[in-house]
Amino acid sequence: MTIAVVTDSTAYLPAELNGMYDLTIVPLTVVINGWDGLEGLEVSPAEVARALTARRAAVSTSRPAPAQFVTQYRRLLDAGADGVVSVHLSAKLSGTYEAAQLAAAEVGPRVRVVDSGTAAMGLGFPALAAAAAARDGHDLEAVTRAAFAVAGRVTTLFYVDTLEFLRRGGRIGAASALLGTALSVKPILHVENGAITVRDRVRTAGRALTRLVDLAVEAAGDGEADVAVHHLGTPDRASALVGALGDRLGDRLRDCYLTEVGAVVAAHTGPGLAGVVVHSRGAHRGGS
Repeated sequence: MTIAVVTDSTAYLPAELNGMYDLTIVPLTVVINGWDGLEGLEVSPAEVARALTARRAAVSTSRPAPAQFVTQYRRLLDAGADGVVSVHLSAKLSGTYEAAQLAAAEVGPRVRVVDSGTAAMGLGFPALAAAAAARDGHDLEAVTRAAFAVAGRVTTLFYVDTLEFLRRGGRIGAASALLGTALSVKPILHVENGAITVRDRVRTAGRALTRLVDLAVEAAGDGEADVAVHHLGTPDRASALVGALGDRLGDRLRDCYLTEVGAVVAAHTGPGLAGVVVHSRGAHRGGS
């Protein structure tokens, strides 16, 4: 049995994995001052960051149309796939999952859609797990279960210099934004039950990065873990996080990736993002 795996462009898979997994990626769209471009193909995170810091710049994002998913699902099935597993970012953060569901309903029962409950490599790890299960010859149900199983063991944590961009895009409520920035504290956020919430607050950016490491180690639990470190225009911060996580986790750290987020997440977080996604290979610990 051959199962094809689809994900979307917000998975931000590391470049070093290119060619190692058979994945079809459907891009989201970013709109800057009325001009729209496909993430990863036509618009870069640096372009978004520049627009966000410019006065009166309008930046937004949009999901793929259901027809884009229909095209990909039918192409894969026509090419010989027995089924398709489509893994996407949280339904509470984007309409992408809903678009994939609508497409699956049109194409038929050979398509399964998985809500990862998060984004970035929080989505990437379940998509990779599905692709690995498909490569090993598992059937449609088993590949779907593999994606859900890893999604349940992923913790997504991140720091932003300001919550203003998340508030503007409706990804965090005004009350949480106010709480997160009260008294000039620096917010640490996580994705919990598919939504972004304030996890902790510290006084400085340096302390925020230290706290990110603490929370990531806690999320890893006592067993082995995979880690992905994300950033937006802050490679030094990201490298420091990788080093600190390596020191703290030691030989329990299995795969470790460092990637810059793409244009869609950049549009909602703004410059200065630093994040850690933990995939605990042991029992699930902490939030999603």
